[in-house]
Amino acid sequence: MLNQAIDSLHDKYLAPEWSHSALVTIDTQRDFTLDGAVAQIPGTMEVIPAMKALLQEFRKCGLPVFHVVRLYKTDGSNVDICRKSAIESGISMASPDSEGSQLVEELLPDSYIKLDSETLLNGFLQEIASREWIIYKPRFGAFYQTSLQMHLESLKINTLVFCGCNFPNCPRTSIYEASERDFRIVLARDSISGLYDKGIEEMRNIGVSVMFSEDIISNLKTLCAK
Repeated sequence: MLNQAIDSLHDKYLAPEWSHSALVTIDTQRDFTLDGAVAQIPGTMEVIPAMKALLQEFRKCGLPVFHVVRLYKTDGSNVDICRKSAIESGISMASPDSEGSQLVEELLPDSYIKLDSETLLNGFLQEIASREWIIYKPRFGAFYQTSLQMHLESLKINTLVFCGCNFPNCPRTSIYEASERDFRIVLARDSISGLYDKGIEEMRNIGVSVMFSEDIISNLKTLCAK
């Protein structure tokens, strides 16, 4: 049992509670997503339409959305050690106030919205629409040295739906952090880049509900229709 996938959708401790859910997007910034960008993650642009559909349904239902982002200061002072040498050598990646640091336009509630780097780097959330925020993380995990957990608890959220950029790194780390904090977790498998079969198996083994976006949306539509 402990080495097998868990039927999370029918487990009383793991099944998503959609009325207490929030959507978490990870690193959907131009430098990581756009074709030809400095740190482009292949396959990310291809999942943007499914992510956009998820976002639209969460917004329609009035459920919280958190966009988690990276910002790398050009002096390397806030950069994780695996990328510090690259940034110090002059590579510009998700630099504060740069075009590449911005969220991709398709996922924004309004196209004019820009990241407020000063607010984010000082550890505060930037509200960009009703019940929709941007939050900066200094490392791979969305909970590491951030106030995300506090805000989720204040909103009485117990279920997190994850989507975004490059499953092996930041989304995967954030999911494990969420599991450590006893959140119910859903991974939108067609709304995340870099996902592979073994990763799906590993997620299911720790009780993550791995679902297609259309099934998540269907549950949200049912919720909103009540």
